[in-house]
Parts: sequence; C-alpha cells; structure tokens
Amino acid sequence: MLGPGDEEAAAAAPGGGRGPAHFPVHESVFKGDVRRLSALIRTQDIGQKDSHGNAPLHLAVMLGHKECAHLLLAHNAPVNVGNAQGWSPLAEAISYGDRQMTLLRKLKQQFRESVEEKRPRLLKALKELGDFYLELHWDFQSSVPLLSRILPSDACKIHKQGINIRLDTTLIDFTDMKCQQGNLSFIFNGDAAPSESFVVLDNEQKVYRRIHHEESEMETEEEVDILMSSDIYSATLSTKSITFTRAQTGWLFREDKTERVGNFSADFYLVNGLVLELRKRREHLSEEDILRNKAIMESLSKGGNLMEQNFEPVRRQSLTPPSPNTITWEEYISAENGKAPHLGRELVCKESKKTFKATIAMSQEFSLGIESLLNALEVIAPFKHFNKLREFVQMKLPPGFPVKLDISVFPTITATVTFQEFRYDEFDESIFTIPDDYKEDPSCFPDL
Repeated sequence: MLGPGDEEAAAAAPGGGRGPAHFPVHESVFKGDVRRLSALIRTQDIGQKDSHGNAPLHLAVMLGHKECAHLLLAHNAPVNVGNAQGWSPLAEAISYGDRQMTLLRKLKQQFRESVEEKRPRLLKALKELGDFYLELHWDFQSSVPLLSRILPSDACKIHKQGINIRLDTTLIDFTDMKCQQGNLSFIFNGDAAPSESFVVLDNEQKVYRRIHHEESEMETEEEVDILMSSDIYSATLSTKSITFTRAQTGWLFREDKTERVGNFSADFYLVNGLVLELRKRREHLSEEDILRNKAIMESLSKGGNLMEQNFEPVRRQSLTPPSPNTITWEEYISAENGKAPHLGRELVCKESKKTFKATIAMSQEFSLGIESLLNALEVIAPFKHFNKLREFVQMKLPPGFPVKLDISVFPTITATVTFQEFRYDEFDESIFTIPDDYKEDPSCFPDL
C-alpha cells in the first residue's frame, strides 16, 4: 500500500512510476533481508512481477538467497510463472545448480492443487455435454518426397460419456523433428478420487501409469538429475499480432474460399502474424553433458531408444555457485524494460524466432462448441501436442468451429489437424476402465 506522498515519489522514480517503492517484496529479496520479507509477506502479493517480469521467487533463486526462497515457497509463491524472457523460477534454479533449490516438488504440488481446484468446474462442464464420439486426424506432410515417407500421422479417437473421457492415440509427441509414437489410451474417470482419475495405458506393453500420483523421494531426485543434465527450453507463442483474413480462390474472378471438410461446410481463413520465440540455455552443462545429449538425440532421430544409449541418470552434484552479485537494487530496478542486468550464472543462450504460415477452416454446422472442445482438451492436456492445439484454439478465432487447421511447423513440413467425424453416441462403460491383465508401471511415460 502507498502512504501519503508515496504516489508522487513513485511517479518520479526511474521507469515512469515503476521504481523501488512499488516492489518492496522484490527489494527485500534482492537484498536478502529475510526479516523485512517475513513482515511484508503477510500483506503483499508475492506473485507480483516487477518491471522486468521477475517475481520475487525469480530473484531469490537467481541470487542464491536460500532463506528468502524457502520463505516464499512456504507461503506458496507460484513456481510456474515466466518472466519477460519466458524463464520460470525452476529454470533459473536449474541454471544456479543448487539441488536444494530446484523447486520441482513445489511445482508438482501446485499443479495438483490447480487440477483439484478446476475439477468441480470441469466435471460440471462435462456433465452438461452430451455423450459423443469425436475423431480427429494429425497428418504431417513435406515438399521433400523422402521426408514425407517417415513423417507421422494419427487418427485420434475420443469417447466421452457422462464425466468420463477416453482418448486413443498413436502419436505421443512431435517436437523438433523428433517423432514419438506408440499405442496409447488416456482415460479420465471423473467418478474416481483425484489421485486415481488420470490413467495412461500402453496397449502394446499392457502396462499403465496414474498420471498425477505423488512421486517418491527417489523419483523426484532422479528427475532433478535429468533436469540438471539437460538443456533448459522456453517457447513463447506471440498472439498479439495475429490476424485472420478470408482465403481466396479462383484465377480471374476471386471469391472467398468455402469447401466441405468431411461432412461440414467451412469457411477458410489465412492466419497472419503467428510467431514462436524459442530460447535454449545450457550454462549449467559440462562439455561431457552436451556431447552425451547430442549422441542421445542423434540416436532417437534415427529410430533408436534410450536403452540403446545405456541411458541411466547419474546423481548430479550441486554446481559451484556463480560469482557473487555486484549489481545494486537501484541499478536493477531502474534499468530499461527488457534490458535488465543479468543476475546469476553467466548465460549461454541461443534464441530463434519462427514465423508460421497457417490456414484454418471454420464451420458453423459443427455440433460441438469451442468452449466444450476446450474443456475436453483441458482433460487431455498432459499430451503435449494436444496442449499446443488447446493453446491455439484459445485464441479469438473467426465464427464457427475449427474443423481443419494447416500450419507450417518447419520450412518444408506442414501439420494438418482435421476433425473428421463427430456424433452423439453411447458406449460400454468398460472402455473407461483399466483392463484386468494390465500391470501398473509408474516409470512408463516419464514425459507425461
């Protein structure tokens, strides 16, 4: 809260009113003042971002102020929050390299709490939907003939009945030209307890895993080892400049493009200004880590697997702390937006931007609404490519339902998502249960 006269002082501060008086929690963390932080934490917003997009937890981690970090975490400071460059406190903790500040356990706890908080709304939305079968196809195509032969495709089937959903898919993930396929079924059972609701079945190995089970200490420590030996990624999809214009057809006489997609008449639009900003950091990695990771990626790109690489996470020791910070609070907070002095370990970062070309077909004949689709996609969000689809559909789209999306994911590769079939239907309840001959394997699907 600002006292009498504080508003005038703040307005005169560097950065046009975004000076130190506006960020007392950040200042106390920056200076390692635990006593002041303890007093402020009861009345201030500890998730607030400063003019550089950093939350107090970012600063505590980057500066190695453990007591401040632990105090913020004890008061449930958000871990999954990005700064201006898209880096989370967890990413900064990996860079700093102190095993005691990885924040991983807290991140997972907050994710479970978020899922449980959304659960009543999600169940209500599913209950109000009719029971249906929805089929959508993923196809990756290339102008390079030989490449087209190895690109994946998938006919994904979604069954929804009551407050249960089942998704059958063969495409687990497609990222950075690497395809991960299998024969999986994802089941959400709304009647089960939260810890029992989400299950993934491997129909080839006949094993299953409960997605949101609480990891053991050993599992968490092994995940920390993997994080500390891997690149740190940040991907930001810029939607501010996106516009939609009607696609045209015809040579002499141009007219708006309207075609049938499956059983639905659809209007086609060009998507303009879709930009993905990618950042990769590796200042925490040794030369041995980099070479090892490169060998693993090369093996995976050729169809190999981690077992062939004798991949066993090695217990990582905490790194030597970075050089002590010499930047003052005033220098940090008064720096121009987007040009904050770097805190923590010296960055080794590679940045790139990708501009995507896309077209989208919107049909006003489709029975399912966008909001209903978003609720269904929210349930199956643990699958990475469905989460990406959900992020795209959340944009302010033209009128109708997106029955087809063509998007250029690489210069020579286009991904096509098509909603081929939709019908209201009823199903045998057994398809929403785990088969009796499947065994539980908590170690399968480590990326989910």
